[in-house]
Amino acid sequence: MKKLLTFTALGGILLATDASASGFNLKEQSIAAMGNAFAGATAGAEDVTYSYFNPAGLTRHAGVNFAGGATWIAPRSKAKGAKGRTPVGEGYSGYTDNIVHPAAAPNMTIAAQLNDNWYAAFAINSPFGMITTYDEDWAGRFHGTKSDVKTLTATPMLAYKANDKLSLGAGFQMQYVRAKLKNSAALPTENGIMEDRTKLEGDAFDIGYSVGALYEFTDATRVGIGYRSQIKHKLKGEIDFASYNPMDQDIGARLTTPANLTIGAYHDLNDQWSVMAEFGRTYWSSFEELRIRGENGLDSVTEEKWKDTTFYAVGASYKYNDKWKFRAGFAVDQSAVGEGYRTPRIPDADRLWYSGGIEYTWNEQTKFNLGYTYIRAEKSKVKLDGSHAGDNARGPLCAKYENDIHMLGLGMSYQF
Repeated sequence: MKKLLTFTALGGILLATDASASGFNLKEQSIAAMGNAFAGATAGAEDVTYSYFNPAGLTRHAGVNFAGGATWIAPRSKAKGAKGRTPVGEGYSGYTDNIVHPAAAPNMTIAAQLNDNWYAAFAINSPFGMITTYDEDWAGRFHGTKSDVKTLTATPMLAYKANDKLSLGAGFQMQYVRAKLKNSAALPTENGIMEDRTKLEGDAFDIGYSVGALYEFTDATRVGIGYRSQIKHKLKGEIDFASYNPMDQDIGARLTTPANLTIGAYHDLNDQWSVMAEFGRTYWSSFEELRIRGENGLDSVTEEKWKDTTFYAVGASYKYNDKWKFRAGFAVDQSAVGEGYRTPRIPDADRLWYSGGIEYTWNEQTKFNLGYTYIRAEKSKVKLDGSHAGDNARGPLCAKYENDIHMLGLGMSYQF
């Protein structure tokens, strides 16, 4: 039973969001780039927030610069016809209302030119963060009822301008994760099986890196490549039962978040029109399993079998005059989870992005950006047959999901 409870709870620590990108990834780290559906984010370098995707782009910003903002993410994910066989009997949920909740994803970057060749920056981002909540008596309650995840990533960066065309950059990702999770659990008693509620709290602080390069063919044309490493999280926490239980214990888990590779291109057609494109690859296949260990000798593992995903985006910008610029973009985003391994904690599906944005130049120092994105996800299904490692203690589950997301971002940049 320790194995059941520990595994069920920790299995969703970083998987508990209906995030805006595939898997549990959030791309909303630049409001300006959001207006183009993040097309050209690796090459655009239009303000210093683009350094999240490619730190080499810092060399395009002389002096001292600040940029930041926040994105309000309002997802919708509704379950229909949920049926399961729990350890305490059959379960049927019928229609389950929205299981995800809105949240804000902030970002901030400050950068300074050190000399003719070197540039430094420091960024703070929230790459994950959402809440999912089901009724405590729904059919999949042994798979999860509530997941609350908050993250904070701080990234110091350096960029080097090798010559008039080539720039290089690198940074350290210092990431803190905190999670609170709830689910049901079956406990053996003298008279059979008792259903109990359990709550887990855990956190971790671990480090990764980012690197990038920017090549400017001309003043109008540039390409960029960026790479954000995987981060090997070592989560520590504790699990508590609603009833008094001697199985309350400290627990730990190892979870590797995926590496990301992005390649972007940006081109000014003339003084008014610009076009851009982006290709991204997220290496979710590194997430094959989640292994849990407890202080009392627990060693449990579950298979996830996620797959690498591809992100494609195209965009265009129109500069109406010295004050106003308008952006638009479209993207295709693949799901990381196959139907046989999709869980109710993250009913992920293939997605289409439709984005637009407005930039207003207040004066020579200050700009404001407004971005909006609508993401339409394909209908998805959870079809867990109970045969996966660990699921024999939760039971099979089937459910249909409808998902979409509205996002609104507001940001500003200022050059000192």
